Amino acid sequence: MNTPSSLEAAFAARTSRRSVLKTLGLSAVSLGLFGIAGVNTAEARTGTTKRKNIDADILNFALNLEYLEAEYYVRAVTGRGIDDQGADSVEVTGTGNAGGVTIKANPTVDFGSQELADYAEEIASDELAHVAFLRAALQQAGAQPVARPQIDLLNSFNAAAVAAGLGDSFDPFADPTSFLLGAFVFEDVGVTAYKGAAALITNRDVLTAAAGILGTEAYHAATIRTLLYQYGDETRDAAQKISDLRDSADGRRDRDQGLELDGHANIVPTNAKGLVFSRGVRAVTNIVYLSATGQPGGFFPNGLNSALVE
Repeated sequence: MNTPSSLEAAFAARTSRRSVLKTLGLSAVSLGLFGIAGVNTAEARTGTTKRKNIDADILNFALNLEYLEAEYYVRAVTGRGIDDQGADSVEVTGTGNAGGVTIKANPTVDFGSQELADYAEEIASDELAHVAFLRAALQQAGAQPVARPQIDLLNSFNAAAVAAGLGDSFDPFADPTSFLLGAFVFEDVGVTAYKGAAALITNRDVLTAAAGILGTEAYHAATIRTLLYQYGDETRDAAQKISDLRDSADGRRDRDQGLELDGHANIVPTNAKGLVFSRGVRAVTNIVYLSATGQPGGFFPNGLNSALVE
């Protein structure tokens, strides 16, 4: 079993090894964002115009979600925020309304096994790298990253648990099962959000970068779903209630899927063609706001910092 000190050491070592992600590939993405404010240079040369380039807005929308995921995992592993990781800290300032993180006094999770601790530490490292990557890509392209908005990792989970029928005292940092269920609340949302954004991205380099993050998030989501499935019927039932809650928030269509389908394991929530479905901006914000009307609340009590949110 990892102690908090050994977990922090392992996390620091992993993030140091992955620090190259802060700069790797940024030139390609930066060049790809040259048309942030309007049409790209090829369109300018030919005199043609296509849809407005909102690539920077899409990346900043994604950055809000990455702040949320990074804070959840990093705090569960180290007990500290993403801007309090020493040499591996990431900036959280930028445009929009900046905020802190509402969370219990000591969120460090006792994962109970070395294997689960390793999974959590790797995911935390990835999410921290995503924040650094998106911020650096936006900055090098001449766009300003949004600030970390106010994030609630305390009251939001209680509200979600009540709405899902899981009681009124859910603490995702209390034990391994609770931690995985907490991750399940929003992990699939990131995958479907990146999938939904793909059709809106104008530049191929930006699309490639987004696809890389989508792939990583899909690995994370599948890992969480696999582990939860192995915890048995009670945990599967709880996950199904969370899935139903997401479904009720994101719109009229019944698309979200729990850990079981037709009596069998459902590790990858796909349609009949084996494809993951897409969520648009409104569907995503409804889920993270825990509101079917799109009013700020839930994980983002003051709303997201995004030009895409109405």
